[in-house]
Amino acid sequence: MDFISIVLILVTLYVIASLRVLKQYERGVVFFLGKFAGVRGPGLTLIFVPLQQMTRVSLRTVTMQIPSQKIITKDNVSIDIAAVAYYHITDPERAVIAIENVYNAINQISQTTVRNVVGRFSLDQLLSDTASINDQIKNVIDQHTEPWGTQVTAVEIKDITLPDNMQRAMAKEAEAERERRAKIVAAEGEYQAAVKLGEAADIITQHPVALQLRTLQTMAEISVEKNSTIIFPAQFMSTVQDAIAQISKDATPK
Repeated sequence: MDFISIVLILVTLYVIASLRVLKQYERGVVFFLGKFAGVRGPGLTLIFVPLQQMTRVSLRTVTMQIPSQKIITKDNVSIDIAAVAYYHITDPERAVIAIENVYNAINQISQTTVRNVVGRFSLDQLLSDTASINDQIKNVIDQHTEPWGTQVTAVEIKDITLPDNMQRAMAKEAEAERERRAKIVAAEGEYQAAVKLGEAADIITQHPVALQLRTLQTMAEISVEKNSTIIFPAQFMSTVQDAIAQISKDATPK
């Protein structure tokens, strides 16, 4: 084997060793003698080491857990909050050159931002307006991470742990609120019933016989059980006769 063949074999082996394959969601940041030389797209590419080096960067969305931490709200309530953030790299060049470790940097700035933003709200606001607070946290983090070539797409508060005494106080408050609503509903029912009774009384006043008919109907309902004795006063019987006569008169065709 001559010298040329050996050289060709070594060159072939070097080229094969220089081949790199980037997946569809990856980008390669290439440096030539330590200087930025461009960003390679997905597919087959050549990296001539040691003159060139390539750092792989994933463009997929990363789910980052923000660990639980104690936070004091605006109304001086100590709570534990855990959250989750979603981000992806938009500029591979800045993600490699501008920051040493994107994940750790975003994780630290997220913890600080959650603590600072949540501390500006009271507990009631935190529980009732979580969506707006999530957006504020996302916007603040995104401002810090934009120079690093990353974009935060969402931040969600996923767990809020309250002290035991605060949980008991909120349970009492909720119970009192339910009792208040129940009393209001009962009072509204009494009011509506009183209004209807007043309207019925006005109608009965215009038709005196209607009162006697109502009395007879009540007695008929009582007699269904067949366990009661009903005593009719003589005056009442005459009133009944008058009511029957009035009904017969109204029923006679004119």
